[in-house]
Amino acid sequence: MNWLLVMTGAAVGAPLRYLTDRAVQSRHDSLFPWGTFTVNLAGSFVLGLLTGVSSVHTHLLLGTGLCGALTTYSTFSYETLKLYESGARGYALANVTGSVAAGLGAVWLGVETAALL
Repeated sequence: MNWLLVMTGAAVGAPLRYLTDRAVQSRHDSLFPWGTFTVNLAGSFVLGLLTGVSSVHTHLLLGTGLCGALTTYSTFSYETLKLYESGARGYALANVTGSVAAGLGAVWLGVETAALL
């Protein structure tokens, strides 16, 4: 049963990640990977919200499944490396510092929001 919850969440999270990435990136004429940045922030916020939920099934469905497929550390790393290698070192540094700081802020905001609910 647990694997089915994870699989169901991932089946929603993976296409949502792709579609969000493409939609966001198409609106920016920039080397900065705004699509990946956006999905990682959204996933961090949702994971923060889940701190107030005690249901293991909800964590498996939304935390492990949905957020696991929605967010992407590997793409973040790859895009940062490509920025650096192409000479866009400022964008690479902004991606690392901005993603970490904003991700921590998003998860904190999610935790605080969960506490209010």
